[in-house]
Amino acid sequence: MSILFVFPGQGSQRPGMLQQLPQHAACHAVLAEAEAVLGSSPHLLDSATALRSTVAVQLCLLIAGVASARLLQAAGIQPQMVAGLSIGAFAAAVVAEALPLADALRLVRRRGQLMEQAYPQGYGLCAVSGLALPQLDSLLAQLRATGSPLYLANINAERQLVVAGSDTGLQQLASLIQSSGAGRCQRLDISVPSHCSLLDEAASALHQDFARIRLAAPRLDYLSASAARLLRRPEQIADDLAGNMARLVRWHDCSRLAYERGARLAVEMLPGSTLSKLLAAVFEDGTALALATTRLDSLQAQASRLQAQD
Repeated sequence: MSILFVFPGQGSQRPGMLQQLPQHAACHAVLAEAEAVLGSSPHLLDSATALRSTVAVQLCLLIAGVASARLLQAAGIQPQMVAGLSIGAFAAAVVAEALPLADALRLVRRRGQLMEQAYPQGYGLCAVSGLALPQLDSLLAQLRATGSPLYLANINAERQLVVAGSDTGLQQLASLIQSSGAGRCQRLDISVPSHCSLLDEAASALHQDFARIRLAAPRLDYLSASAARLLRRPEQIADDLAGNMARLVRWHDCSRLAYERGARLAVEMLPGSTLSKLLAAVFEDGTALALATTRLDSLQAQASRLQAQD
C-alpha cells in the first residue's frame, strides 16, 4: 500500500498563501531558491492584486506545492506516487525528481506568460456539477452550433465537470443549466480557457522551451492527470508538462489509477482541499486528506498506520 501526494491547480490559490506557509526549514529553502531564480521575493506574488495575474498564480501554486511536499518528507511522510492537476503537475514532477525546481520555476513563469498573452481577457472556466457527461456534451454541442467556443476541460468526477470557453459562452451555458434545474454552473477563479484546443499554440511554444531542458527519470511513480497513465520516461513527462494546458484533464481516471496501483493514503498539498475530497469518493478503503485542513501529527499517524500494515 502506497502514499500519494497530489498537487492542486488554479482556482485553489488565495491571498497570502506563501506568507502562510509553515515556519519550517524545508519551506524556507524552497522560498529561498524561488527568490534566487525569480530575482525577487515570492511573497510579492501572493497579494490579492498580484494574484490577478496567471503568472503569479501558477508560480505560487508551484512553490506552495513543492514546499508542502518537502515539509511532509522532512516529517517522515514519504510518497511512492505523485499526481498534479494542471499546473500541479509541475510540482509533482519536481517532487518526483524528474525536473529541478529551478527549471520548473522558469518554465512555469513562461507557461503563465504564454497563457496570458493568448487570452488576456474574455475567457475562463466554469465548474458544472449535477450533470452526467452525455448531458453536458449535448448542451455544449447546442451552444457550439450557435458559434460559442466552449470545450470540455476537466472530468473531475462522474458528475463534476469543467468547461472552458468565452465569457459569453459560459454565461449562456450557466443560463441553460439553471433553466433545466438539473445541475449547477459556477465560474472558477481562472481567467484563461485551460485544457482545450484554444491553447494549442501556447502549448506548442512551451514545447520548444522544454526542448532546452533535460529531465531525469522520476524516482517516484508520476501519474499523468491528462493521460491517466503512469509515465516513466523523461520525454513522456516533458511532453505531459508542456502540453497539459491544452489537454483534457482526466482527474477521475487518474484517481482510479492511483487506487488500482495501491495508493491508500492521499495527501493534498497546500493550499488546496478539493482534490482530496474528489479522491475520497474513489478511495473506498483508503484515506484522502489535505494538508490545509489536517494537522501534521495526524498525517504522520496516518502514514505510520499505513506502513505498519505492509
